[in-house]
Amino acid sequence: MGILDDKYTLADGTGIPRIGLGTWLMDDAEAAGAVRDAVVCGYRMIDTAQAYGNETGVGEGVRTCGVPRDQLFIGSMVAAELKDYESARASIDETLQKMGLDYLDQMIVHSPQPWVEVNQSDDRHEAGNLEAWRALEEAQAAGKVRVIGVSNFNEHDLANIINNATVHPQVNQVLAHISNTPAALIARCQEQGILVEAYSPIAHGMVLANPLVAEVAAHYGVTPAQLCVRYCLELGLLPLPKTANAAHMASNADVDFAISPEDMEVLKAAERIRDYDDSSFFPVFGGKL
Repeated sequence: MGILDDKYTLADGTGIPRIGLGTWLMDDAEAAGAVRDAVVCGYRMIDTAQAYGNETGVGEGVRTCGVPRDQLFIGSMVAAELKDYESARASIDETLQKMGLDYLDQMIVHSPQPWVEVNQSDDRHEAGNLEAWRALEEAQAAGKVRVIGVSNFNEHDLANIINNATVHPQVNQVLAHISNTPAALIARCQEQGILVEAYSPIAHGMVLANPLVAEVAAHYGVTPAQLCVRYCLELGLLPLPKTANAAHMASNADVDFAISPEDMEVLKAAERIRDYDDSSFFPVFGGKL
């Protein structure tokens, strides 16, 4: 059995694949093909979002991939701008309609702040996040969503949900990769029984040219991308490498090796990437929309 056959167990007992496919920046046609290719490779978790604009394509790929729906784990995200109950509730139904699915395995709040405020505002939208969360709790109770969680939430944002809501988040999806590992946040999530999902585990490709990463990868006889994916797994994270290339999908999942504790410490100390090239204007990479 390889990593694609393995699962984490969430706090409520739900099994979730240990690695998934990210679909950010794919259009509908590319996303549909990527989902089908990923399933052929053995992937069973697919991640999308309302903000990605490709839920229709991802849904098509899910419906036409040839694998029974109950063997797949499909997730999307409530748009960051939706901070009221009615809008969030309606958006969940719209996602299901766009994807042509009866239920989602995972639905999460994409960001505690609307994107235009990320890195620009101190307003954490506590009340609005609780309203969006109430819509997720309702959807879960109705069987529309199996697992509910959050994304890009810091310790304060998580405490707001945990202390004031009925259902605790099961997952928190955050930017995490070699040279940018939010160790304190990861530790806090794990203390709370929250699985951390790592988006952009290969730093949108920018970490691949890092000499340290190349050196350590060569030591293990793997590619820098494989080292990046394995690094997240060693931390107990669920990596979501994004690619529409079937060969890269297969390579990213060929990570059945272990990184020594000594090398993990070296990688944790890698100099932080501050320039994400063409992606630097996105808020999660330090810029703004």
